[in-house]
Amino acid sequence: MTVEAAQAATARTPEVLPLSQVVGGALRDKEGGRIGRVDDLIVRLGGTGYPPITGFLVTVANRQSYVSADVAAEIATGCVSLHTPSIDLRPFRRRSEEVLLRADVLDQQLINLDGARLVRANDIELARVEGWWRVVGVETGPRGVLRRLLPRSIGGRVEPREFLDWAKVEPFVGHVPTLKLRVPHPKVARLHPAEIADLVEAASYQQGEEIMRAIQGDDRELEADVFEELDEQHQLEFIEERSDAEVAAVVARMAPDDAADLVAELEEERRDSVLALVPASQRTKVRALLGYDPGEAGGLMSPDFVALYRQATVAEALDRVRSARVPAEVLTTVFVMDSQRRLVGSLPLAELIRADRSASLVELVVRDAPRLVGDAEFEEVARLMADYNLTAVPVVDDDGRMIGVITVDDVLEVMLPKGWRRRFGLLGED
Repeated sequence: MTVEAAQAATARTPEVLPLSQVVGGALRDKEGGRIGRVDDLIVRLGGTGYPPITGFLVTVANRQSYVSADVAAEIATGCVSLHTPSIDLRPFRRRSEEVLLRADVLDQQLINLDGARLVRANDIELARVEGWWRVVGVETGPRGVLRRLLPRSIGGRVEPREFLDWAKVEPFVGHVPTLKLRVPHPKVARLHPAEIADLVEAASYQQGEEIMRAIQGDDRELEADVFEELDEQHQLEFIEERSDAEVAAVVARMAPDDAADLVAELEEERRDSVLALVPASQRTKVRALLGYDPGEAGGLMSPDFVALYRQATVAEALDRVRSARVPAEVLTTVFVMDSQRRLVGSLPLAELIRADRSASLVELVVRDAPRLVGDAEFEEVARLMADYNLTAVPVVDDDGRMIGVITVDDVLEVMLPKGWRRRFGLLGED
């Protein structure tokens, strides 16, 4: 069943039943007699759509047992009714991907995928969808807490106001024994790496580690992208217990300048052993960047850029841009060099697109374009880019050969205060 189908079915069945109005209620037999107490409701995660109730944790004759949803006739306020006169009381043993709603989800933090925020499940909402009760949402506002504090006869009248559709949340389940090594967070992986990093930084260490394990999987590129967005403290926390090979796998996929920043934070005796496991091409770039102060132009620059000889045509330059495997922010500018590989000037990509495809770059190049040396201080970098309205500025060596490029996002990352996303309300905890 798709989420869309479940939403449509829920729209036709407006009744929503809070979990708090079920747990603690009576377990009744076919004749309506009370035979025990409902302690918790069980769902199985990992599928698509809204998870159905698959069973109940109950107490009968002072013994806690499991009752399958197959023998349940109805879930209602204050009770769960069975369609059989008797039940087979079996000890509860978690099956794969099973979660106890009260014990594992209620009062716990969840990930709200809209805005990438952490919220708290103050109550869990159930609704009858396609013939059976399913989890359809969570109550994150104070009404959920109030409903649980009041007697059931009164609390049941407190309707949910801050309701989040289950399709837009994911619970933390790393503490669930059957899910500890198989954490299902497929929806989180669809967020932007910066949003995932924000969630990791806002969460507890255990929750952050759960998110990092979830995105690790087969998508190593996403893992590297998230590492690039994490602050130094969290980067170090999440690589401390990893092997050198695992750290090298992350470093190999990061942008060279971000990889160099991470490697620089490693203990000196570990640095060489990690770099030895990084592919040669990436290792050479990282080692070169490690030779510069992080606050200077050389420490800020990326060694990935597009440069062509002055005799190249516009068509050749555009083909090079199309095939270049460098970050998109670097491709806003194409750099031009002479036969000695000395920087001649630069061309904005927009100018290339508008130019005659047969024209040579030397006819179009902006000569005497601003440039920096590797030991230029950050204040000089920021002033130059602001004065000339640049989105990218080249860095050259003593012979005038280009060795890297600094983009505007590199400058912003230094200038913006740490934790600015949360400070300005882009991320918050409830």
